[in-house]
Amino acid sequence: MKTKFTRLIILFVPILFLLLACEKYLEEKSDKVLVTPSTLEDFQALLDDAVTMNTATPGFMETCADDYFLLPATYNGLTSLQVSLYSYKPFPYEYGNDWSKSYQVVYNSNIVMERLADVPRTPANSVAWDNIKGSALFYRSYYYLLLVWQHAKVYDETTASTDLGIVLRSGSDFNVKSVRASVQDTYDRIMEDTKAAALLLSEHPVHVMRPSRAAAYGLLARTYLSMSIPDSANKYANLALGIKNSLMDYNGDPDLNGSVTASIPFRKFNKETVFYSEMYSSFGLHHPARGRIDTSLYTSYDDGDLRKTAFFRPNSGYHQFKGSYAASPSILFSGIAVDELYLIRAESSARLGNLSTAMDDLNTLLRTRWNSDSEYQELVAESDGDALAIILLERRKSLLMRGLRWIDIKRLNREGAGIIPTRIVNGETFSLQPNSSLYALPLPDDIIRLTGIEQN
Repeated sequence: MKTKFTRLIILFVPILFLLLACEKYLEEKSDKVLVTPSTLEDFQALLDDAVTMNTATPGFMETCADDYFLLPATYNGLTSLQVSLYSYKPFPYEYGNDWSKSYQVVYNSNIVMERLADVPRTPANSVAWDNIKGSALFYRSYYYLLLVWQHAKVYDETTASTDLGIVLRSGSDFNVKSVRASVQDTYDRIMEDTKAAALLLSEHPVHVMRPSRAAAYGLLARTYLSMSIPDSANKYANLALGIKNSLMDYNGDPDLNGSVTASIPFRKFNKETVFYSEMYSSFGLHHPARGRIDTSLYTSYDDGDLRKTAFFRPNSGYHQFKGSYAASPSILFSGIAVDELYLIRAESSARLGNLSTAMDDLNTLLRTRWNSDSEYQELVAESDGDALAIILLERRKSLLMRGLRWIDIKRLNREGAGIIPTRIVNGETFSLQPNSSLYALPLPDDIIRLTGIEQN
């Protein structure tokens, strides 16, 4: 007879691997099978299924963003679906996508929370019990936020209660009809659950592939920034940085692979990582091997800026991205990191009129990115608006290829930034005008057929 252990259906990653930050965390799978998870150990193991829970954040919106372009030879080899995507034309697509990957995480989180309710919380198991519930709440919110960024209109308090959001699943019963919640209800659920998670999670995780209180605060900072609520974004970025604020020195750091000139410059799970996740390849157009970095973006880096060396390498007369914190030439890091938190706090401080605080945070970050062979010149702003413009440029230069640019375009265009993603292929120009309805990217066609929910 099979023992309970041999009936695990999950991909179990031993705690020892977490402690050692083993590279095989994502690679090793168990062939054990579980019919019904029922113990705290089962629940934690389900959440530790890193391949499902940490390596499939939505990438569709990165494909549609403006930090890269395709050379004609690459474009001419695309499928008709990829051509439509690259030229901002609506198209049908089906299973095996961001939506299905993300809702698998939501399903796992819901299973854990449902069955955790049957396990009494006691003084002996309280730490493990709280971590499991907090982690499940965090994971569900983490993917909900990325999905609403990708598939809904940008948050606007005047229309959020009627704008279509995403499907909010509160349980694992497939018979419950899927409906699209409003954008307001979606954000309300994300904020409520993430705040609850922060109260349950420990400040520091056993490993950065597990959620923590710092990660929950970081997720809230992201959420409020995308909603254009700077006081709350500032509050939660500050709380997160109060727990974890270590920055790598790009001049030389144990978390570099020798130096920023290396083909893979950063070590995985480096000291800036608050929560680790990887982007799903999705339609793959932005894949570093395919895409070339926007030339105007590349030239915006000063020669003394080590990000210019750390993030890019020359290829075919242009430049290719190599700066992922996933320590891979083909995998993009999409998690929460300390550099992002500094930039959130800097931006929100500028929006709140705290000019000196905003520039202090920005300079603290950039000093660690500047070549020590040349003196770093502190950036100075004459006004809050000047500070904001400087910070937003540095945000783009620091956080490219992390799944953040699309929501930045949407929220900044709502403020009148007038950003127009544009692609020129074979003499033809494709562009996406500010505040176009196409910024709410289409849902999978099979989901529309099966559920009857509204398409964008």
